[in-house]
Amino acid sequence: MDDILCNIPLLMTKLPNTLMSLYLSAGTCNYSLSFITNFTNLQKLELSFNSTLYLDFEKLQYANFPQLQVLIIKFARPKFELLINFLENNGKNLKELYLDHYDNSFNLAVAKFCPNLLKLYTIFTNEELETLKMVLISCQYIESIELFCDEYLSDKKALEMIVNYSHEYLCEIVITYDYQESRLLPEELEFFFINWTSHIPQKSLSLEIIRCENDKTSLDTDHENMKIIEKYIKLGVIKKFKITDFDINNYTLSFIMSNSYNV
Repeated sequence: MDDILCNIPLLMTKLPNTLMSLYLSAGTCNYSLSFITNFTNLQKLELSFNSTLYLDFEKLQYANFPQLQVLIIKFARPKFELLINFLENNGKNLKELYLDHYDNSFNLAVAKFCPNLLKLYTIFTNEELETLKMVLISCQYIESIELFCDEYLSDKKALEMIVNYSHEYLCEIVITYDYQESRLLPEELEFFFINWTSHIPQKSLSLEIIRCENDKTSLDTDHENMKIIEKYIKLGVIKKFKITDFDINNYTLSFIMSNSYNV
């Protein structure tokens, strides 16, 4: 397997430079990613390595991918200053961005360089809620946002920012819990939905809760919260509600509700 991984750059040179989608996944990444710069027609780039070690992004930081619309980086950790340089060159055309670790300077760069995003997953903290506000204001076309709620970010504060500063296109909210007790009281959840109905134009909302298996602390585990969710499903404010148990390799669906749900 190590021999195969070491030969990946050589194997990639045999692919046409017209390649539009590239997905690299391995346990570790101990080879240069400079070969990716040859694929200037890339529309989607996904890097997933089961290691949080430094990911060599040096050769990619100033590369230009004028067609790139989707950038997904999981587990591996490029230096943020390199990623920021990459966004400065390529952020304008990005429609989807996924990064599963945290840096406030990176999130500020998203607000500055990625105005046309439709789908975003990155990590914020309670101390950087103003950055989340900037992202929501600057990235006015966002349709879907996923937030990671743990000890550093409360669902209550995140939803307050979303309802106050998101634009008209947002119609999907995904909240991932990491064994962090929800701080959202039923009356606060109700207030969120009341404010959501004042959005002009109003869009029905898809709401997904992703929780660690057997987690008993996420928003949906409160009976009163679920009654409120059922109420707004019936009213058509929520068009789809989904609860997913999180698995490191895959999302396993456990429960779905929609406006056809019978209470």
